[in-house]
Amino acid sequence: MRNRLLDATIECLVSYGYAGTTTPRVAEHAGVTRGAQIHHFRSKEDLVVAAIEHLAEQRVQAAMREFGRMKASSDPVSTVLDFLWEAHQGPMFVATVELWVAARTDAVLAAHIERVEPLVNSTLISAIAQLVPDHSMQKELRNFVYTAMDALRGILLASFVDRDSGRARRRWDRACEQLRMIISGLLTADSLD
Repeated sequence: MRNRLLDATIECLVSYGYAGTTTPRVAEHAGVTRGAQIHHFRSKEDLVVAAIEHLAEQRVQAAMREFGRMKASSDPVSTVLDFLWEAHQGPMFVATVELWVAARTDAVLAAHIERVEPLVNSTLISAIAQLVPDHSMQKELRNFVYTAMDALRGILLASFVDRDSGRARRRWDRACEQLRMIISGLLTADSLD
C-alpha cells in the first residue's frame, strides 16, 4: 500500500503539479481510503518527502537498466548524450522538476532533495564513467556530464511552455553538436599527453 501511495503521489505531481497534489487526491489515485493514507503518511509533507526518496530510487534503477545498452556502443559520446536525453524524459523527470520548483520556497523539501539528488547524479555519472577507463579523465568526464545535464534540463524546462513538441529535441541535437566538440577536444588532448 505504501508503494501505491508513493506511485500515486508521483502521478499527481505530474498531472496536477505540486500545489494540486493533495493527500485526498493521492488517496483517491491510489485507490485507498484517507484513513489508510493517514496511517502511512500523516501529512502531505510526510508523503512528499517519502515520494522524493521513491522517485530517486526509480531514477537510479532506470539509469542502471540503461547501462548495458551504453557499454555495447561503438560511439560512446553519442550513446552518453542519447542516454542523458532518455534519462530526462517521461513522468519521472516531470515529477522531479515539480519537486525542484516547490523546493525553492520549501526548506524541508529542499533539504531532502539536496540529500538525494547527488545520489541520483552520481549514479548517472558512475555508469557513464565506466565508458572511459582512463581514470585521469574522470574529472573532465564528470564536468562534461554535468554541463550536458545542465544544458538539457534548461532546454526541457523551456519546452514545458512550448507548443512545438519537437523543438526541445532539435535544441538538444544542436547542443549535442557543441558538446561533441568539447568532449572530442578533451579526448584528443588526453591522448596527446
